[in-house]
Amino acid sequence: MGILKLRKNKKFSYTPRTYDDKGEGNPFEIKHKFDEFRKTVGPNKGIKGKFNDAFDDLKSNPDNEANKRILIIVAVLVLVFLFIIDFDLSIFLPK
Repeated sequence: MGILKLRKNKKFSYTPRTYDDKGEGNPFEIKHKFDEFRKTVGPNKGIKGKFNDAFDDLKSNPDNEANKRILIIVAVLVLVFLFIIDFDLSIFLPK
């Protein structure tokens, strides 16, 4: 170990466990497994393009049961919140 001599780093021939032997793709790329099926993932767009893609994705989604379930849960939570703060719901009813 010389005072002015820098130490060299060790080199290893490392291949990741999940690396495909065929050499397809980058083994270090982190990619979500559903990215290829979504329209909203991809190059950066303006806010209008993002909203249009999100609405198209929502419309083309065949699983509308989950959307209805989420809306029902949100409505129930809003009603519980209004009940807790003693909000008068009679203003929404006709006289």
